[in-house]
Amino acid sequence: MPVDITFQNASHAIVEYVPGMRRKRKAGLLVWRDWDLEFATLFTPETVYRWQRPAREGGRWEERTAGLGRGEPAHVPNPLKVVPLVELPNRSRLHGNPRSEIATVLPLQDAVNTLWAHLMTASDGLALPARAVLGMDRPVREIVDPESGEVVGEEDLPLDRFRSDRLLWLEKEGASIAEFSAADLDNYLRVIDKAVQHIAAQTRTPPSYLAGQLVNVSPDGVAASEAGLVAKVTERQRHFGAALREIMRLEALANGEIGRAGGLLLGSVVWRDPQFRSDSQYSDALVKLKSLGLPDEAIWERIPGVTPEEIERYKGMRTDAAGAILGGNVAALFGPKPDQPEDPPADTLPEAA
Repeated sequence: MPVDITFQNASHAIVEYVPGMRRKRKAGLLVWRDWDLEFATLFTPETVYRWQRPAREGGRWEERTAGLGRGEPAHVPNPLKVVPLVELPNRSRLHGNPRSEIATVLPLQDAVNTLWAHLMTASDGLALPARAVLGMDRPVREIVDPESGEVVGEEDLPLDRFRSDRLLWLEKEGASIAEFSAADLDNYLRVIDKAVQHIAAQTRTPPSYLAGQLVNVSPDGVAASEAGLVAKVTERQRHFGAALREIMRLEALANGEIGRAGGLLLGSVVWRDPQFRSDSQYSDALVKLKSLGLPDEAIWERIPGVTPEEIERYKGMRTDAAGAILGGNVAALFGPKPDQPEDPPADTLPEAA
């Protein structure tokens, strides 16, 4: 039976450790909701407990037997003899709960959002020059009685008409038009840029990732700007490696491969290089490693994207090439050759003078 490895949300799963032993899991709880039911599964090294309850009423937990098969109990022995939930800790600490990476930059992000809202509000009324008519009455129109034809009053004309027509008559003597210049909104942008730079510095994120401005920058400069991010990723790899190794060990135990499980317990996780390098940079580095005497297998493992299966295929290709050389068929190493004409019969050869 195949083994499934799934990831659970941290709000739906929790792991309890043996006091004083951060590596040994004592129990694990998994909860989830499916339509109108809530389910819970408690894992211990000896037993797996399963419950359910109505989601809306929030009633008492009952043993979950539905859908498990005929005669199967709700609580079953744990065949692995170990808790099958593994925590992937992020920024774990010796005391207290883990702290989010964005906890320190949330105030700055709120400030950026507030400034951006102010910028949008100001741009609505202050981004364009404003004009005002001075020394003139508000335009009105007469209200005429349809039956008598007499003027019975006046009403103000809506100013939207003048905005759309872009036309205005100034008939009153002394009337003039005043203009108010547009406001400079760059002050908002400068403050936002500074806040984004602080966010990049606190989170060790390259500024070019957030600002999107990268002009005439040398490769060394790009590598220097990404050094903090690469160091942070390398640190995360160190913490996640032990948890991923434990996950694969549980997969081996579930498949009955005791030997592989023991090897994984003492093994290590090999991560891909977190720093981006071009193909020419990788090739240059591999050539230098080859000049130091490293075997081909060690160099092949450092090629990005190369799998262990491909490395085995490379070994087979190298063995075939060596066999062709020892067998005298060197031409086979360079591909097929065109057919050669057959030798003519002996009786058609010219006689020697």
